[in-house]
Amino acid sequence: MNKALRETNLTGVGQPKRGKVRDVYDLGDKLLIVASDRLSAFDVVLPTGIPDKGKVLTKLSVFWFKKMEPIVKNHILETDVDKYPESLRDYSDVLRDRSMIVKKAKVLPVECVVRGYLSGSGWKDYRETGSVCGITLPHGLVESSKLERPIFTPTTKAEEGHDLSISSKEMVNIVGHDLATRVTDLSLRIYAKASEMAETKGIIIADTKFEFGMLGDEIIVVDEMLTPDSSRFWSKSGYKPGGPQDSYDKQIVRDYLNTLDWDKTYPGPELPSGIAERTRTRYIEILEILTGKAL
Repeated sequence: MNKALRETNLTGVGQPKRGKVRDVYDLGDKLLIVASDRLSAFDVVLPTGIPDKGKVLTKLSVFWFKKMEPIVKNHILETDVDKYPESLRDYSDVLRDRSMIVKKAKVLPVECVVRGYLSGSGWKDYRETGSVCGITLPHGLVESSKLERPIFTPTTKAEEGHDLSISSKEMVNIVGHDLATRVTDLSLRIYAKASEMAETKGIIIADTKFEFGMLGDEIIVVDEMLTPDSSRFWSKSGYKPGGPQDSYDKQIVRDYLNTLDWDKTYPGPELPSGIAERTRTRYIEILEILTGKAL
């Protein structure tokens, strides 16, 4: 197994802004985004990386960005490192398959979550209140139930710590009525098209989240799209409501961490090599299933 790339340091390019997974370098009129192999769970970056994870995230994002261009434009300018500016050529080996040069957009301060099935925090909310983000759902649903129609459940966008669920009304207060309406519609349309495509490959997209930005007056989708970090992918053949599902994402890690006496705050625990390897395998599997291409 390859060694995980925990962070990048591109001397001469400047100091990156590090998110939970991505290192972002300011190139002046554009950005260089590098997807590391860092892994976060419960909003804590874990000390163990997952080898090749950043490559999977980048390849899947590029795949979906292109598929969704009839619905919404994206921030990609270039993904071929051989066409990057001369100043980045010395770092081609590090950047290959895990980076993109993108447009600078004004990112909206909300995460746009779409749920087609009842899982994760949505299932927790439903058990406690009978609703998710203020949306009342029918009685009698069970864990992993398919919803009558997908629902839009936005959250705040936290630089650190937990994103907080908000109602659509609260989202309007943050970004305004027009933008809230437009990104809600875009999110639901992307989810519908992606779900239809994934189901032909035997995959259910239980839920996912998007980020949008403004490029002048135009809304574009930014960051990542429909990856195992931002989505729950389930096996359609093994789907059975009433409990957790066979999942192609970081659920393996969440399940392991839930067996520990850990309070879900920094610092996170190291992952056993077996858990890291199984997670890597699942990430690569979903890339190959959805795109039809090997890593």
